Amino acid sequence: MQRAWWLARDYAFVLRWQAAGVTTRTGADALRSPERPAGPPVVLVPGVYEPWQFLLPLATVLHDHGVRIHVLPELGINHRPIPEQAALLGRYLVDHDLRDVVLVAHSKGGLIGKLAMLREDPDGRVASMVAVNTPFAGSVYARWFPAAAVRAFKPTDATIVALRAELAVNHRITSAFSFWDPHIPASSSLDGGVDVVLETPGHFRPLADARLHALLLERLGVP
Repeated sequence: MQRAWWLARDYAFVLRWQAAGVTTRTGADALRSPERPAGPPVVLVPGVYEPWQFLLPLATVLHDHGVRIHVLPELGINHRPIPEQAALLGRYLVDHDLRDVVLVAHSKGGLIGKLAMLREDPDGRVASMVAVNTPFAGSVYARWFPAAAVRAFKPTDATIVALRAELAVNHRITSAFSFWDPHIPASSSLDGGVDVVLETPGHFRPLADARLHALLLERLGVP
């Protein structure tokens, strides 16, 4: 019964954050130019079927602390294959000459970020990543979904298997995840990475967890 309540609240959260993204007047240009810039630049990488605006409430928290926020409208609703999206991320870093970047990613976004760090960042522009509720080992539930964009998270998917075997950048990744995630039953623990367990249950609600916000500001070195 309690988990059913957690799940209901998780999807109510999705509706609120989607609505916030649709109704906001804040654009990508404004996010890149805070009044008093502080810390390294952040590039947001959303999850599957999440436009960049879905992470706008999180972006606003960071922007209010002076963080320069970059988003990638080119990702669309993020339903295309992980390697394709990672290539887009890599090109964005070069086109905007970003350095010492911290990626802040949700769910699928963490897989895109890790692949970009491994294969699309020869200049070492990405310093680190904080990934929230990312299925680094895939999800056993993915095989039951009709949409190919979700089935790509099967533990046996070639991209998932390859990413899981690659450990070179894991020490630069912080994996923050809920103690209970209805989409990722095996957890988001990352071998060789820094695991942070959040107290907020769900796959989406942890994005608003106060501990996550404090963690991000700590990693970014801003008050």
